[in-house]
Amino acid sequence: MSKTVITYGTFDMFHIGHLKLLQRLSEMGDKVIVAVSTDEFNRGKGKKTLIPYEQRAEIVGSIRYVDMVIPEKSWEQKLSDVKKHGVDIFAIGEDWKGEFDFLEELCQVVYLKRTKNISTTDLKRSLKRFLSIPHDDLIKAFEVLEMLRRDLE
Repeated sequence: MSKTVITYGTFDMFHIGHLKLLQRLSEMGDKVIVAVSTDEFNRGKGKKTLIPYEQRAEIVGSIRYVDMVIPEKSWEQKLSDVKKHGVDIFAIGEDWKGEFDFLEELCQVVYLKRTKNISTTDLKRSLKRFLSIPHDDLIKAFEVLEMLRRDLE
């Protein structure tokens, strides 16, 4: 019997943790639906994205583990999505543990462990720190690296 799995997320700055999540979902069922948060929904949550919704949805949709991408426009749509798409398994990161237990009346709810040492939040923090390095310091660092490269040749 085929099983449909659904998950939700922003999928900004697509990274290995996202890929591993989608791979695990594909192992749980035969059809994987990913609801990608729209820019409007993210703004309502006070969340800023670097990559626009259309591009994030296209990236996620191009992954071989994903069968369908739908827009996530509100918190409330999860219930109707589960019904509309005949979802058997609702899966999401363990940082949401307990938040979606109300869906257990309609499907199995699974909270998955996150990929160790990777998150979009951490990537954004690293990028912010990197961008705060003075321009002249970056140029000097690249010049030193170039000199070292030439010395090794």
